[in-house]
Amino acid sequence: MVEASWIESEVLKAVPNAVVEVIDLHNSGDHFHVRIISEDFEGVRPLQRQKQVLAVMKQHIPNPIHALDLKCMTPKQAETAGDTAFDPHGGGQGVHIKRIMKNKE
Repeated sequence: MVEASWIESEVLKAVPNAVVEVIDLHNSGDHFHVRIISEDFEGVRPLQRQKQVLAVMKQHIPNPIHALDLKCMTPKQAETAGDTAFDPHGGGQGVHIKRIMKNKE
């Protein structure tokens, strides 16, 4: 079981100047939704953005992380993005759920 703060620090290794929001989808420490916002993603295809993050995270999958939903976007895209996260195991086939805003201090 890992903490959301650990996921955030690992993602920042791949995209150092990003804003990272991590949600533990089941409060189990192994299913996460990760929203990554960075200007570095400008002009980069969505799959390439995810590959950049997965290059760091793949060593942690499937153990201790079982499911990792990545939403990689530019700041402009984040302004218009919906307020949902995808739970790959929700409802047995995956379901979009309301995203919980993470307050940073």
